[in-house]
Amino acid sequence: MDETQTLHSEKSKLTLSATTTEKNVSSYPSVTLAIPTYNEAANIERVIRDFLSTKYPNLIEIFIADGGSSDGTDKIIETLSVEDSRVKLIHNPQKIQSAGLNLILKECNGNIFLRADAHSDYAPDYIEKCVEALLESKALNVGGAQRFVGKTPFQSGVTLASKSILGSGGAKYRDPNYDGYAETVYIGCFWRQALLDVGGFDTTQITNQDAELNQKLLNKSEKAIYISSKIRVWYYPRKTWKSLWIQYFKYGRGRYLTTTKHSNRLQLRGKLPFLAISSTIIMLLIDLLFPNFGLPVIEIILFGVLFVFLESLRINWKFRNTFTSEIWRGNNNELPSFLSRWFFCGVTLLTMPIAHFSGYAYQLFRCKILRVEGW
Repeated sequence: MDETQTLHSEKSKLTLSATTTEKNVSSYPSVTLAIPTYNEAANIERVIRDFLSTKYPNLIEIFIADGGSSDGTDKIIETLSVEDSRVKLIHNPQKIQSAGLNLILKECNGNIFLRADAHSDYAPDYIEKCVEALLESKALNVGGAQRFVGKTPFQSGVTLASKSILGSGGAKYRDPNYDGYAETVYIGCFWRQALLDVGGFDTTQITNQDAELNQKLLNKSEKAIYISSKIRVWYYPRKTWKSLWIQYFKYGRGRYLTTTKHSNRLQLRGKLPFLAISSTIIMLLIDLLFPNFGLPVIEIILFGVLFVFLESLRINWKFRNTFTSEIWRGNNNELPSFLSRWFFCGVTLLTMPIAHFSGYAYQLFRCKILRVEGW
């Protein structure tokens, strides 16, 4: 039996009680909270203070790996570290999440390594529910659904798009009602030893490092990743079209690298945007070179755009009565109209696959034609 299995065997006997006085603190698995940051001055204090107020009795440290923020994020963290010694700042000169997380992994002491991002909101019982799921599932990594919310009209459109299969790709970690094993999970709560066993996060992955890491964990156990609907976290997507494009372009690049690195696993969902759009481009080229074939390429493209905006209409209509309570986190005086939500949702549903395809194709070109390895 390896160290991770032994740890599971010992810890799985524990149950989390409603009050912290019923057990000695040391009876609870110790937790390290890990937050990579860059220019998060608007959010970082709120996120850290919320976690410091947790009822979980054995949160022993909160590490923040800052990638050289220029907005005063590091100063806020240093002030909080004076107030509470559990708050610890690490400087991340590589400025990428995977490198920052590895720095924390090297320094931390908790049995559990709990990831968090500064641009999300967490339920008051987030730590407790993560630990419970880790103990009960026997998994190596657990998490909750990535629940999208928005404060602007564009963010609202992205949030609504995430509720469509065109925007989520049918990923289990996008379903707030799903309980069970999966291929990846949002952010993640890990046994620290499991992370050490697989060598931590891959620093060649600028994005998609979570999915790549989970592939390594799945190589150890088919039931390595577990999603619990009791773990609640809310994610704020990109605020502008340009930033969304860049995000999904990078996702495409990262997905290509992950797919080639873990070629033993079928990763069709991550390849679908590339396969679908490249097939359309090939058909268009054939139609231009051999017009006698009469391929209805333009009609297919127009139908695809129409279908996307019809899907946007369906999603917006479905959530029209719960938009304010489930999705909107902004000022009620600035509530976006149904028309703007429909438009931005449709634009998002078009942008995500095209940007992902572009990034995937770009990385394929770099690796296969230019012979450049990695990012």
